[in-house]
Amino acid sequence: MANRMANQVVLVMGAGSCAPGIGNGRASAILYAREGARAVVCVDIDAASAAETAAMIASGGNRAISLQGDVTDAARVEAIVAEVMQRYGQIDVLHNNVGITAMGGPVDESIESWHHVMDTNVTAMFLSVKYVLPHMLKAGKGAIVNIASLAGIRVTPYPYTSYYASKAAVVHMTTSIGLQYAQQGIRANAIAPGLMNTPMVHKQIAGQYASTEAMVKARDAMSPTGKMGDAWDIAH
Repeated sequence: MANRMANQVVLVMGAGSCAPGIGNGRASAILYAREGARAVVCVDIDAASAAETAAMIASGGNRAISLQGDVTDAARVEAIVAEVMQRYGQIDVLHNNVGITAMGGPVDESIESWHHVMDTNVTAMFLSVKYVLPHMLKAGKGAIVNIASLAGIRVTPYPYTSYYASKAAVVHMTTSIGLQYAQQGIRANAIAPGLMNTPMVHKQIAGQYASTEAMVKARDAMSPTGKMGDAWDIAH
């Protein structure tokens, strides 16, 4: 199935990793490149992490560039899209991977945290879609991939109200985009990872357990397969 992405330019928002290792965004960026993409644009708020992903892609003989950007900043997102269009003249795939969690129910979570989660998980996707869609519409084709979560369709054992709300919003927003633009050659799909073993999980959820080992054991046990998925599962 090699070269499925031949001649395509892919823009991955959140292509770095919040901790050492390979998370969903990094794995997806690497796989797009392995599948023959003309170029993969790796964007992350952490410039060094984005550059690391691009270097991993380049080491495999494929093409990538890295750009630093806060995807909640409308002006920066607009500028990133403009730069990609100037460099390559096309954006065939927009992959929105940026996402964070914040523990706490409505009483415990601060108002500032609520807004931060909603801005990062939902508004950022709105902004990237807003600025990329006109170019896809002009081309008459394009694919938008938004990373949601199992938490967007069902409640999990964790107390994170803002995360549930934000990921449910991603699912519904993606559906609305897909239906609105389907007849104009645009596909929009949301991927809802379930129990994952990724750097983000280790960084943001491990504190809910007595130890990292206890977390992995408990989450593996909750999985129907007896083992959590990893970033490559999401990438594929």
